[in-house]
Amino acid sequence: MLQLKQLAVASRFSPFSAQVYPGARVHIIGPNGAGKSSLLASIAGMLPGTGEVILQGQSIAHLSGLQLSRYRSYLCQQSLPLSVMPVFQYLSLHQPQAATPQCLNQTLSMLCDQLHLSDKLAKPVTQLSGGEWQRVRLVATLLQVWPDLNPLGCLLLLDEPANSLDIAHQQAVDGLIAMFCRAGGMAIISDHDLNHTLHQADNVWLMSAGEVVAAGETAAVLQPECLSFLYGVSFQLHNLAGKSWLMTD
Repeated sequence: MLQLKQLAVASRFSPFSAQVYPGARVHIIGPNGAGKSSLLASIAGMLPGTGEVILQGQSIAHLSGLQLSRYRSYLCQQSLPLSVMPVFQYLSLHQPQAATPQCLNQTLSMLCDQLHLSDKLAKPVTQLSGGEWQRVRLVATLLQVWPDLNPLGCLLLLDEPANSLDIAHQQAVDGLIAMFCRAGGMAIISDHDLNHTLHQADNVWLMSAGEVVAAGETAAVLQPECLSFLYGVSFQLHNLAGKSWLMTD
């Protein structure tokens, strides 16, 4: 379980408390500058602040960087490749140390197949397209805490993981996140696509101006009245093909 106790970062976001249980997918949504990335970075232990983050019964403040990396994996919003190393070498930097070679190969093959990277493993990371680099970063993030490789891995923190991805790869990422959560993992994801959140998230934290203004089950939070006020755009909720859809006027 993940517990946030009055977590805050001055000038970034106000104190926020929450609990996230195994298997849950939580989306953080809100206008630009709402504080979504800062909240994710603080949960990851990458942005100092006040309050406390407790993961699996341990305060992350008492864990070294190496120890924390065994429990959680964090994808920041943007990161440029800084070396000409090939993809397979970059991914090797994120593999759990205790993983057996057979299990590692099977998992890496599965993740790369799902995100269509199997033919890119020998390619220098500096020669990848934006979408290819994002997929490599996602495989590295998943590899670090994938349950078959790392029994301690329990938390995925993803800041706009769909950046630069086409619809097919977005669906593939959704499928992998769902697999991780079905195995008992927790995922906290910042998102700008409200309909994607409506269809994928179990719970939502809605942020505005550095404050979580609503938190709860997805259908309860993503109400047109609340969203229209927050975004300054008129929303309506429609049902189509057995799903609810948010649409603007």
